[in-house]
Parts: sequence; C-alpha cells; structure tokens
Amino acid sequence: MGTTVNALSPHLKDLENESIHILREVAGQFDKIGLLFSGGKDSCVVFELARRAFHPAAMPIELLHVDTGHNFPEVIEFRDALVDKHNARLRVAHVQDWIDRGDLVERPDGTRNPLQTVPLVETIAEVGYDAVLGGARRDEERARAKERVFSVRDSFGGWDPRRQRPELWDLYNGGKLPGENIRVFPISNWTESDVWEYIGARGIELPSIYFAHDREVFNRGGMWLTAGEWGGPRDGEEIQTRRVRYRTVGDMSCTGAVDSDATTIDQVLAEIATSTLTERGATRADDRLSESAMEDRKKEGYF
Repeated sequence: MGTTVNALSPHLKDLENESIHILREVAGQFDKIGLLFSGGKDSCVVFELARRAFHPAAMPIELLHVDTGHNFPEVIEFRDALVDKHNARLRVAHVQDWIDRGDLVERPDGTRNPLQTVPLVETIAEVGYDAVLGGARRDEERARAKERVFSVRDSFGGWDPRRQRPELWDLYNGGKLPGENIRVFPISNWTESDVWEYIGARGIELPSIYFAHDREVFNRGGMWLTAGEWGGPRDGEEIQTRRVRYRTVGDMSCTGAVDSDATTIDQVLAEIATSTLTERGATRADDRLSESAMEDRKKEGYF
C-alpha cells in the first residue's frame, strides 16, 4: 500500500552510494555485524541498502530486534514476513525475559522503551557483535545530530560525545579496544523526506501503519495512543475512531499517531513538507521526558 516506484534522483543516488560505501567499510573492518531492526522505515531502508551493498552475495549481517513486548502487531507480522522473504537471520532479545529474571522492573506507566538499553547492551556482549548498524539520522533529534557515522561505545555500551572521531574525506576509523564496539549509522546524512523518497524510488515495503487507516485511539498529552497489553485510557481519556498514520514505530505505550489522510508516498511527503516537528518530536513520548532524554539514554548504551 502506498508504494510507487520512481526514478532515483541524483541526490538520492549520491546518498545511496555514500551509504553503500559505509556498509562495505563495515564489512571490511569488522567480523560480526548486527543490524538493529525494528521493522520501522529507517531500518527497512538500511536493510535494503545492505542487500544492494553485498548483492549477489548474502548479507554478512544478522538482524537484531530488541522486542519490548508492546510492539504493534502489524509491525511484528511485517518483520517476520520480511525475514522469511529474504531468508535473513534474525535474533530477538525479549525485554520480558529480563523482567521475568528480575533484572528489569516494569515501569508504572507501562512504557518499556527505556527498558531496551540493558537487553541491547547485554545481547551485543553475549553474541560478540563488534559492530552494530542503526537507522538513526542526524535530523531526528539533537543528541543524534552529535553522532559520527562510526560511534565508539565503551565496554558498558556507553557513549561519550567527546570521544567522537573526525571523519574527513569519508574515512572511517573502526579501531577499538577490547570490549568496545562500534555503532554505525549508514543513513546519518539522510532526512525524513529523503527516506520516504527513497522508499518510493526503490519500491520498499513498509508496515501498513505508516499509511492512513482508521484506528481506535485515545489522547494522552497531545498524542493519539493505541490501547493494548501495555495499558489503555485513564479517567477522562476516551477511545475514539480516527483516521491516522504513524510517522515512526516503537513501543505502543509511547508512540503516537498523527491525524492523516495520506495513503500514498507523495501524500506522506506533502505532510512532512508542512510539518514543523520531526517524527520523534511529534510522536515519541519517551523523547519528551526531558530536553536531554535521548542523550542520557545514549550515554547508557541506547542507539
């Protein structure tokens, strides 16, 4: 739904070439590579770029999903279908397993996004990934704007913006000390509009919730949320059916929908062009906890 295949513009071709160069640098410098894959649009684009970077060989990459247990069912179904279609390798770290062991404690608000960090860091260490790819972009959020393409993380997964290395002339330094790993962001220089234009140009499939559909939602803090196992409306919050779509996907408890009639990529692009907020700023409650919420989480090991 919503997919139309168009010619790749020179601008998109330049971005694609840059990202493919980065992915090949990763394959040349690291032994065990993971791709943090949520089923969201950005990770779908990185997956497509990786397929193109290594074609006709198989991708030397394993998909890693840190599953909060509160994901949108449509996204999980999409993730599994994509893995089957492309015969990809998928590893899932279930936040619920850490809760069941007593290593994590459920939050009173039901939100599990902040609980992803420990499973992510521990899974990276357990599996032995020396590089993990992510779909973060610099235009999303101020902390992510500080990132280099190759981001060094210490043995605890922590990020220190003062340790960022210069990346002159598209040269990427993958050197690391024992226990450290490198987070790599191949689409750092892309914008939300670039991502959507590329999805249309390459005919990339996405979860259906990225396009307008009728949904039962309720308003909390100015965001349209969907009830689920994580919880539902409180006193004074009424469920209503609205025509909405999602600009980003994540934990249902903190990912809001936006009112929309956009059922095609061109219509989505038109909406983005008139929006004054990034997709995370508009629809992710966990990024509203404080002005430094994302940076604090990144320092602890989050992407």
